[in-house]
Amino acid sequence: MKGFIVSPLTRRRPLDEIRRMKTAICKMLGIDFPLVAFSHCRDVVAAVSRAGGFGVLGVTGFTPEELDVELRWIDDHIEGKPYGVDVLIPENLAIRSEKGITARALAERIPRGHKDFVRDLLGRYEVEPPEMEAPRRDMAPSVTPEEAMKRLEVAFRHPIRLIANALGVPPREMVDLGHQHGVPVAALVGAKEHAVRQVEAGVDIIVAQGSEAGGHTGEVSTLVLIPEVVRAVRRVRDVPVLAAGGIMTGRQMAACMVMGAAGVWTGSVWLATSESETTEIFREKMIAARSRDTVRSKCRTGKYSRQLRSAWTDAWEGPGNPGSLPMPMQSMLSEPALRAADRAAAHGNAKARELVSYFVGQGVGLVETVRSTREVVKDFMEEFADALGDVAALGEE
Repeated sequence: MKGFIVSPLTRRRPLDEIRRMKTAICKMLGIDFPLVAFSHCRDVVAAVSRAGGFGVLGVTGFTPEELDVELRWIDDHIEGKPYGVDVLIPENLAIRSEKGITARALAERIPRGHKDFVRDLLGRYEVEPPEMEAPRRDMAPSVTPEEAMKRLEVAFRHPIRLIANALGVPPREMVDLGHQHGVPVAALVGAKEHAVRQVEAGVDIIVAQGSEAGGHTGEVSTLVLIPEVVRAVRRVRDVPVLAAGGIMTGRQMAACMVMGAAGVWTGSVWLATSESETTEIFREKMIAARSRDTVRSKCRTGKYSRQLRSAWTDAWEGPGNPGSLPMPMQSMLSEPALRAADRAAAHGNAKARELVSYFVGQGVGLVETVRSTREVVKDFMEEFADALGDVAALGEE
């Protein structure tokens, strides 16, 4: 582990020493502990950074105006600590070449059979079918490069220290914009060949995300992917690699860094915190879930993503389903329906609880209770220190 020296004279390193350890990621991001936390919730982002990690806000779901409000709030509550933003610019997008396309126009392309399937599915669980949100009908989809760049332009009005992209090599203008502002550009990958392409495109940090991860993910497990990517990247350029996928504890973090990662990128673990954006019902389902209670399906976004298994995912994988639509039309179909199910469940509809789902990785099986974000960061540090002590103790026997 570059930057980490484990003393053979002690089994456990003090927490204040752990907080002062420096890897390439710590130096690049200006942090003391190489724990990166992706979240759609500003409270989580600010709390992780204040506790010594690095919060990253997922911004795709916000309009540029909404994003400015969110980032202003973070600036006011993060106590001067560093943070970053994450956008979603799919390299392979069916509407990528269509200029001026609106959500209204895309909604008209959704086949009647898909709309009927969703209406009938919601009806079986006594959920009132939603209407598409009126204020967003005339907006362009947020996953197009043009719309993503608008959000990045807003983000650079704030003191961000990282920009990240998922689902392919980021546009050249995104990489250039980051470098013009002296901000590292990160990219998520699920295969070693994808990592090589990212490094060749000028990306500064690789997030190697194993199949255990929540959200959009590939097919290679974290245990295999991390050493593959680290080895492949070093042959091209010395770019730090963050490990991601199923990482819920400090011991897992230490294991990934022994494999060559410079730190970890985490997501699902923050969903079970008291500050997260998830509903109380979903948190209850997380605590009850086993690691094998997640599925990798196209039913939510049109691209493979891991989420908690539910009546929704079962229906889309079962007989008679109409098949997923390309991104972003599948999201336009699924997200309003799932929000309607969340609302119905919150108002006491027991049947609607069966539909409640969200993006979450196989690490959900390690979730035992809802904790504060600060507690989670502290536990990561303590478990990380314990793991390093155990490694040091191996040389004493």
